[in-house]
Amino acid sequence: MEPAKMDWPNLDFGYRKTDANLRFTWKDGAWSEGVMTQEETIPLHMASSCLHYGQECFEGLKAFSTRDGDVALFRIEENAARMIESCKRILMPPVPKEMFINAVMRVVQANRHYVPPYGTGASLYVRPLVIGIGPRIGVRPADEYLFIVFVTPVGPYFKTGFKPVHLVVEESMDRAAPLGVGNAKVGGNYAAGMRASMGAKERGFTEVLYLDAKHKKFIDESGPANFFAITKDGQYITPKSESILPSITNKSLITLADQMGLRPERRQIAVDEIFDFAEAGCCGTAAVITPVGSITWRDRKATYGDGETPGEYSTKLYKQLRAIQLGEAPDTHNWLTIVPDAGNEPTTTGGVFSTKTVSC
Repeated sequence: MEPAKMDWPNLDFGYRKTDANLRFTWKDGAWSEGVMTQEETIPLHMASSCLHYGQECFEGLKAFSTRDGDVALFRIEENAARMIESCKRILMPPVPKEMFINAVMRVVQANRHYVPPYGTGASLYVRPLVIGIGPRIGVRPADEYLFIVFVTPVGPYFKTGFKPVHLVVEESMDRAAPLGVGNAKVGGNYAAGMRASMGAKERGFTEVLYLDAKHKKFIDESGPANFFAITKDGQYITPKSESILPSITNKSLITLADQMGLRPERRQIAVDEIFDFAEAGCCGTAAVITPVGSITWRDRKATYGDGETPGEYSTKLYKQLRAIQLGEAPDTHNWLTIVPDAGNEPTTTGGVFSTKTVSC
């Protein structure tokens, strides 16, 4: 299938209409058959629980054109598992793993010509979401839910691409509290962070670096992304916290860091350690790795390198992960799932995963 006509190398990270999305409803204890549609809007009851009580969660993953001409998804099983946990946390019916994977496959297949060509730097962003649509005035779970999967072609999350950003430590606002839903991918977490993020941008910074809400001492995460650092003795460290989202990208980087001899460790990281880092970065699906050039805390500033050049290990990790996603390096961990032509079976490059195309 020929790619759609777009200025692929110059896409930003924004929504663009594609051909189809897939929708399922949950009612009376079961999910319906999936319905493919071109509609971009959702008819909602004004008392829907997603509007009043925040019953909503979502995922984000990408489809890539590989060097060999395939279309591949990165660690889709991890996204399926994380959505199950998010649904459980806010009392929504989980989307079964096989249903999730099959739905993503079908939507990517239906929009295959919107997968950006190999070498353009762009990708097809996949957004699955679950919302409570049953009307509720009292605070209790809905009795009806909607599961949607849509896609849109995107460019880099940051317009500057793989270049360092500048963070400021946020101490006056919290993103999430311990024992709350900070480690679930629910919309409320992102709404809670908007005020701090916009305030940081108004002050000339790119994003905020949150501290833990309980002690105001340990690093949690950076805006909408996990945080990591490379110590001066060459160790990959990342925060251990129950209030941050378990990033699939960070999990992958930990594996690659271990292979590179960086002795990865997930632990509490005191904020004053920022002055002892050799490198720092943010990581997530949207940007993979965003190098950090500096972190400002109160009246002090930690600068990494010259502040404008990505660090050695951040660059190596970024290039290695991207090479795997694009089929340029061996997928020894079976992270890629190849999207087949409609009606065929998806497989991983390692050949260990197989899900038959079934009606969902």
